[in-house]
Amino acid sequence: MALSRRTFSALAGTAALGLALGGSAATGATSAFAARETSGALPPPVPSADGQRHTVGFDRYSLMVDGRRLPLWSGELHPFRLPSPSLWRDVLQKMRAHGFNAVGVHVAWNYHSPAPGRYDFTGVRDLGLFLETAAECGLYVVVRPGPYIAADVDAGGLPGWLTATPVTARTADPVFLRHVDDWLTRVNAIVSRHLYTRGSGTVLLYQIENGYDARGGGDADASARRAYLSWLYAKVRSDGIDVPLFHNDTARNGSWMPGSFDTGGYDGRWLYAFGAFPAPDRVPKDWGRLGRGGRSRDVRMPVFMAEAGGGWRDAWGGAGFGGQGYAEVRHSRDAAFERRFHLTNLADGVTLSNLYMAFGGTSWGWLPAPQVYTSYDYGAAFDEARQATGKLAPLHQIGHMLQRVPGMAKLEPAGAERVDERLVVRRLTNPDTGLQVRVLRNDGGEQVTATVRVAGDRVPVTVPARDACVMVGGLDLGGRRVRYATAQPMAVLSAGQQEIAVFCGRRGTMARVVLESDKEPEVTRLSQQAAYLWDQGLLRVTAPLGAGGLIGVRVEGGGTGRPLLVLLADDATSLRLWPYDTSAGPVLVSGPELLRGAVVRGATLHLTGDTVEPTGLEVWAPSGVEKLTWNGRAVPTRVTASGSLRATTPLPGVPEVRLPALGGWRMRAENPESAPGFDDSSWQVADRTTSFSTTPVPKGQPVLFADDYGFHYGDVWYRGTFTDATGLASVSLSYSAGTQGMLMAWLDGVPLGSHRMPVPDAHTLGKGTWQATATFPVTARHVSAGGPHVLSVLVRPMGHDQDGGVRDTHKAARGLTSVVFGGASPRVRWRIQGAGEADPVRGPLNNGGLYGERQGWHLPGFADGDWEKADFRKGLPQQGVTWYRTTFRLDVDPGVDASVGLTLDDDADGDWRAQIFLNGWNMGQYINGVGPQHTFVLPNGILRTRGSNTLALAVLSGGTAPAGPGRVWLTLLGSAAGGVTVTPVASPGR
Repeated sequence: MALSRRTFSALAGTAALGLALGGSAATGATSAFAARETSGALPPPVPSADGQRHTVGFDRYSLMVDGRRLPLWSGELHPFRLPSPSLWRDVLQKMRAHGFNAVGVHVAWNYHSPAPGRYDFTGVRDLGLFLETAAECGLYVVVRPGPYIAADVDAGGLPGWLTATPVTARTADPVFLRHVDDWLTRVNAIVSRHLYTRGSGTVLLYQIENGYDARGGGDADASARRAYLSWLYAKVRSDGIDVPLFHNDTARNGSWMPGSFDTGGYDGRWLYAFGAFPAPDRVPKDWGRLGRGGRSRDVRMPVFMAEAGGGWRDAWGGAGFGGQGYAEVRHSRDAAFERRFHLTNLADGVTLSNLYMAFGGTSWGWLPAPQVYTSYDYGAAFDEARQATGKLAPLHQIGHMLQRVPGMAKLEPAGAERVDERLVVRRLTNPDTGLQVRVLRNDGGEQVTATVRVAGDRVPVTVPARDACVMVGGLDLGGRRVRYATAQPMAVLSAGQQEIAVFCGRRGTMARVVLESDKEPEVTRLSQQAAYLWDQGLLRVTAPLGAGGLIGVRVEGGGTGRPLLVLLADDATSLRLWPYDTSAGPVLVSGPELLRGAVVRGATLHLTGDTVEPTGLEVWAPSGVEKLTWNGRAVPTRVTASGSLRATTPLPGVPEVRLPALGGWRMRAENPESAPGFDDSSWQVADRTTSFSTTPVPKGQPVLFADDYGFHYGDVWYRGTFTDATGLASVSLSYSAGTQGMLMAWLDGVPLGSHRMPVPDAHTLGKGTWQATATFPVTARHVSAGGPHVLSVLVRPMGHDQDGGVRDTHKAARGLTSVVFGGASPRVRWRIQGAGEADPVRGPLNNGGLYGERQGWHLPGFADGDWEKADFRKGLPQQGVTWYRTTFRLDVDPGVDASVGLTLDDDADGDWRAQIFLNGWNMGQYINGVGPQHTFVLPNGILRTRGSNTLALAVLSGGTAPAGPGRVWLTLLGSAAGGVTVTPVASPGR
């Protein structure tokens, strides 16, 4: 019998509640969510650009927004690593659904500025659009515009043109500050229009610089560094940024504590923040004290971890310190690692966390710093293909707990507790509410079951190996008080006629929730796995987690509080529980893969989200809601005795996505620059004698550094012309390129050979040591009769060093540094050519200086009909550059979000690399035999999922083995029914 929601209160006490409890998460296990309605326990409202003035401050415990405590649970997402604005909304919605209430955003100077005084904030670089989207998704924003950001990007985000500018970066050098003033003026003009304090956006916090060491080399240097931070602070404030400011210390060293520099008469709302990336094989640090000098935490502000390790970068293969792939990073920093790390932070009073990264994305084009490859997946909670991963569970649970369990934002340390020598136990308490929290951490390799004494009880608690858990007591559940619970509270909510408390834990562990009740209550088991016992004023509820999905018990009466629904979930089940706040009140959704949005209009609740497999749907909604829609389609429902609306048929799963085989390839050999007769008269003459680089100019030689001639990204060609080759026996080419950088050389059109930059070890990584010399013998076959003679050299740099140590290492030369002729001393006239004018749509980091790039061979619409048909099985052992092009068409259902990648593979002993272009966009670099990356994400928007696409590969071969892709195919990386509407990214042709 279908029930009216108005009959719920009359039937709520019966045994026939009709909840879909006991089912698996994949088939729509039931849950209930809503916001607390009791005074003083409401979570902060969902932020939006509401047009109202807001106050943002802090005390020693947490941020204070409009006088209410706000625990910050933020995740880092770099818009520049997801070059499709439509997909920003996709990831932001996923973050909010999984418990994040804020997003951290680096803004890369080099991404927006191709030349001094030139800035681009349009298209994929539209910072304002990103801030608007974040507000529409209900997330606060932590803006981090540098000017230096690190972030494993080229030069740490400093623009390429700065390498050839007479400045000392990251100092109070007046010339540098003039450029920084220009940059921050442009950024702050956008950010100031999206401040939460003004109600025009949701920007909550603003970071100055990044990882800037306060100590320096001496008193004078330290004073100069303080002057630099003071200037930045005054600049940002003068631009109208009135939210709290902070700096991210490289570790908890105490650099840039309040009062350590002059704020120039502006307000002193300054937060100390630091970053932490613990290694997976080490015990997490306890951050309650500052490292240097052992000083206690500053009592005027909360503990702020501005970069909390949510994974780790991976390096090019074979480097000895990386190259194992992000699957291994995600394995070593798995869900248990994240739980142990972040619960340790909770015990240390960290109430402001920004996870680096929540979504890593792609370092496309020439964005990556030398140490990292194209993928910046980072082993993050959401992978590079925007798919949720197994490590999301603790982040989902902790995020919701911080926001929806009252009292978590104001905890005082209550000392350590000795329970078992194998466990670290930390106690905390809320002085206002009496909430008691225990964090139990197991740093060993074996599971530990120990006994904790709580209120006279000996309570068994199990902590898996290298994991952690939370126990709570004194928690108010709408008038009913928890004596203790061995499962972690995830949410405390009011929904309709009852209170709901969600607890979670590891599969296979026993959850115990003990409630104080003077009189015996009426208890209804909603799952066979649950057991209960009332004795001497305590109601004891127990259940094994994971045995049949969501487990529920309903409690009413007993002389206190409203009816209470206790829900117990293992990790997998908790990831299918979706709370959402609407203007009509809170909503609880159970079943689908993702809930993106919920809007009440009249008597109908309109839900949007994703499904993968067919799944059930059950919803607890505000009073008056009688109908549901899912992604615009009406869902037939019936009303259960618990007051929920349950779909009578499953939501459909995702239809099959079929990808075409790639064929019809055409190819053309490139590098005409190697031929003696090539016309290089339009190239720049390389005849400078001085440079602003940190690399010395060799005595008696011209400056050959690419940056000095305006070529900052991608491949660079050199042609040296001379007349006298008498006695010439060898050519030694010194170059600087970054790990995996390479060089090819020809003399009079005959290959001399190629060279790959040696891979540095962990001790030389990022220290400007990526320089090498390639010496090639010269024989008679290399030298043509007569003259003149031409030495042609192609250098592939791999990005500029990051300037993490404030030593201007980003100015280390790229390209050739010197040329020595063995047995001869010819007079050489040098010319140089790199990337031309920056692509006005794709930006300065898209193109390099290959001939095909300069001629538009990578662009859609290029006429390649006269190119040779390609057969990848016939790779030629020939030094040089060869281009391959093809087109393919996709026809993905418009209601499906399909993430597609391009996979390349060949024998590991091949000697080639490929630059990948999709519709003219440079999607990254594959290096055969190095890896570990073989699959490259093709982001929707750039990828036309319903239309034609152009794929181009620029293949560089060292000439020592057959070259060219052995196999190239499209790979489905994930799909879901739902997603967001994707607008095509502009991809102009010639």
